[in-house]
Amino acid sequence: MNKQIAQLALLGLALIGALIVGTTYWQTWAAAGLADRQDNAIKLVAQFSIKRGLIRAADGEILATNRKKKTKSGQTVYFRRYPKAGLFANLVGYSTLSRSRTGLEASENDYLTGSNTNLKTILDKTLTQLRGATIKGNDLWLTVRPRAQRVAMAQLAGKCGAAVALDPRTGAVLAMASQPTFNPNLVESNFGAIARAGAPCQPASRLLNRATAGLFVPGSSFKVVTSTAALDSGRYTINSSFVDKGYCIEYGRKVNNFADQGRVESFGPVNFLQALEHSINAVFCEIGKTIGAQSILNASKRFGFYKDPPLETPSNERAPSGLYDHGRLFDPRHAETQVDPGRLAFGQERMLTTPLQMAMVAAGVANSGVVMRPYVVQRVTAPGGGTVTRTKPHKYKRAMKTTTAAALNQMMQAVVTGGTGTAAQIPGIKVAGKTGTAETGGRLNTTWFVAFAPADAPRVAVAVVLQDQTGAGGTTAAPIAKAIMESLLTGRSGP
Repeated sequence: MNKQIAQLALLGLALIGALIVGTTYWQTWAAAGLADRQDNAIKLVAQFSIKRGLIRAADGEILATNRKKKTKSGQTVYFRRYPKAGLFANLVGYSTLSRSRTGLEASENDYLTGSNTNLKTILDKTLTQLRGATIKGNDLWLTVRPRAQRVAMAQLAGKCGAAVALDPRTGAVLAMASQPTFNPNLVESNFGAIARAGAPCQPASRLLNRATAGLFVPGSSFKVVTSTAALDSGRYTINSSFVDKGYCIEYGRKVNNFADQGRVESFGPVNFLQALEHSINAVFCEIGKTIGAQSILNASKRFGFYKDPPLETPSNERAPSGLYDHGRLFDPRHAETQVDPGRLAFGQERMLTTPLQMAMVAAGVANSGVVMRPYVVQRVTAPGGGTVTRTKPHKYKRAMKTTTAAALNQMMQAVVTGGTGTAAQIPGIKVAGKTGTAETGGRLNTTWFVAFAPADAPRVAVAVVLQDQTGAGGTTAAPIAKAIMESLLTGRSGP
């Protein structure tokens, strides 16, 4: 009899233990998964009874906060308010009842609602529930600098384009701007106003984060990748010599240099540094034919092409760079027969890139060949203080040899001191950069500038892209990159 009682007692304890474990699982670890289900309307509404954590910039400026409201039943709910309106809209995103979430509001929802599985958050949330108090989420502290963001957005105003600034030493995102933008405060109450707003490009795509998901023909800014492949191969040095006739012959047809100022330039005898300095298409066409398309594509992959760039934003708001064929990413099995190496070498063919990826290219050169993993969430803090988690810089990829990075640094400095990028010069600071002007058909171009500074001890790397431009990258995108770098390096926020 005693044995049976003991067995029943053990069974009872096991059932109680299973109940505790099950309850804990569904209330803590599984809560985040349930919250992410779009069909779970009850859970969705319930989340608005949680006081979401704040989202702050690097200097503490509040980018997302809450406004309290009483329902008809007397329940207290919290809806989002964005004090900076459209300044950080595409990065921060929005959290609404009717239109769900985007940006960091979506991808970091677990932290913002206190549904993450960190032990400290679980204990704090459990104690709050036991007291019957309002559950508070954790705060996000971002790496973005409001001054640089304001400069980037102001410089892009009235245009369609994007800009990304990174710290090449750590991968921290210092600015991420996309224009045209939108006011996230209107998403719930007046979404039609956002949809109807005009823009200098069609479609306006205001909700698209052009910095991470916009795909653009890179033009000559891609020559940095081609130069990486060429120098790493050992076939070329910074002093390798060429004779530029103004064109190269590709598949029996002439590929001309870019017709700046209405005429095609021909430079004659040049070395590799001068070929990049003056962005000579014909020379890069010949380099591409010599080293082959696969070598160039392999170099691009060492920068991160063909993968979603790593960042804390939602995966559907980031796009991989690479060759695209009929709207789909194209990684050729036989590049030697499937890809035009000459046109690929100067960023045409079917190559499409995001501004974030091109900022990673510039940052890789700046950081002696090592690309750091980009990140925008510096740390997460608990409602009562204390750090829940902190991001540590991590190496993402080695893109090139250190000697190649040193040579490219020198070549890109020449672009700014006497080549196509002189508009990016900053008094007293050495700047290394590369222009890009992609002819996309008709009279309009997609223009680029990628750069880093100070070139002798880089602290910022930047990429700027503009759509539907009549000028070249050196006159349209380079001044914007200069203004962003100046704001980060000198504190100046305008001319």
